[in-house]
Amino acid sequence: MHLPTNTFKAALSQQEPQYGIWAGFGTGYAAEICATTGYDWMLIDGEHAPNNVRSLLEQLQAVTPYDTAPVVRAVNQDPALIKQLLDIGAQTLMVPMVETAEQARELVRAMRYPPHGIRGVGGGLVRATRWDGIADYLAIAHEELCLIVQVESKQGVENAEAIAAVEGVDAVFIGPADLSVSLEHPGNPGHADVQEAIEKVIHSVRDAGKPVGILAPVEDDAHRYLSLGCHFIAVSIDISLMRQAAIANLSRYRKQDKSCVPSSTY
Repeated sequence: MHLPTNTFKAALSQQEPQYGIWAGFGTGYAAEICATTGYDWMLIDGEHAPNNVRSLLEQLQAVTPYDTAPVVRAVNQDPALIKQLLDIGAQTLMVPMVETAEQARELVRAMRYPPHGIRGVGGGLVRATRWDGIADYLAIAHEELCLIVQVESKQGVENAEAIAAVEGVDAVFIGPADLSVSLEHPGNPGHADVQEAIEKVIHSVRDAGKPVGILAPVEDDAHRYLSLGCHFIAVSIDISLMRQAAIANLSRYRKQDKSCVPSSTY
């Protein structure tokens, strides 16, 4: 049995933009629906969505048959959790709130086996090895693993180029919401200070020779970030799509009903 190809990692080396969807429902059923819609990649959110290791596994299994590449976001930088996420078969990890190059180096170590890292060996117990079905997994696993670190604070912005330059960091992802809070403009990622910081990160990461991504569910923002050099952009959030569609659908009926209500004869 062969080590599965990480299609997301392969796509990072291509010139075409990679459009993603945020999966926040925390179920394999919802994730599979999203995976059938043609997005290049899907962020399975273990930080803010109601997920645990078992539900993340369920979603990875659900999307395996489809072309949409899964990216799993960890809740934090805990090496023990990273080990579990890799063991259940996550090949691309996004890790939040990375603020220094040293933190980035420690994350690289958490994703690699000794002597190059500290990842524990699960062997035949884990899905990543296909239960010992993949020959030489310990020696070749790193070839198809992809580490995305999130820059989403003032300190992270200041250290963005050094973070991106760390060997083993494959890409940097900007978090506009947390960045707006860190820069004292909470809930306003469009503020000039936040946008200036975002542009600084994009240029710093590109100068370091690494791909950069961002969350941009507003269409105009997505196009602008693409023009600035972002390569992979999350343009949709499943929960928001459902809520917006539900509101719009109900609104149509409310308007129609009001226009059809007969005048009172009393």
